[in-house]
Amino acid sequence: MDGAWIVPDWKAPAHVHAAVSTRQGPGISQPPYDRLNLGLRSGDDPAAVVSNRDALTVALDLPAPPLWLRQVHGTEVVEAGAPVDDEPVADAAVAKGSGKVLAVLTADCLPVLFAAAEGGTIGAAHAGWRGLAAGVLENTVARMGEPVESMLAWLGPAIGGPSYEVGEEVRAAFVDGDPGAEVAFTPTRPGHWLCDLYMLAKRRLAAIGVTRVAGGGFDTFRDERLYSYRRDGAVSGRFASLIWTR
Repeated sequence: MDGAWIVPDWKAPAHVHAAVSTRQGPGISQPPYDRLNLGLRSGDDPAAVVSNRDALTVALDLPAPPLWLRQVHGTEVVEAGAPVDDEPVADAAVAKGSGKVLAVLTADCLPVLFAAAEGGTIGAAHAGWRGLAAGVLENTVARMGEPVESMLAWLGPAIGGPSYEVGEEVRAAFVDGDPGAEVAFTPTRPGHWLCDLYMLAKRRLAAIGVTRVAGGGFDTFRDERLYSYRRDGAVSGRFASLIWTR
């Protein structure tokens, strides 16, 4: 289906696969969620979302249903295959071995996918500004347990810097601990800045030795294929960034 998926362009190992859903995929959600909304807590009909999730699994020929998370803008990381709830409270997940599928849901926040260049470890993180500032990416890399020099990261669709105006709270969350992070903020009006999530993520990854980073350059606010909470208001669906191994 043309336009249904965004496929990451990165140097992941051949056994690692990834994709990002768009609202144009094989879903049944009605307006304003049309049509492949995957967020159970977005206000959409839950039955439609469950149907959409099933359709996603089939359309991408996934080796298993994704491990869906109940995301709370935190830093908790769970491992696929460990004893967890059907939808554990966490903002990132890792998996070792083949046949496991990880997913994070976003609609402006930054999804980050990880893969070890050697070995079968993968990861997926949901990095809104709170989780990004609190260390969700660092926690994900640590939980993967692979040498950082072998780590690959892909920055998926998020709100772009020119569309993301924030206040003092957001800027302080980054700059207070890392004065150099001020380069990611462009002043607009008093007490407000444009915030580049991609730049902030790259800084935090580089600080722990993860420098093989691809992706970025998206803007969910301006890309009608993707859900955007800031553009659509409180009534907005969620798209998924997925990674799996075969």
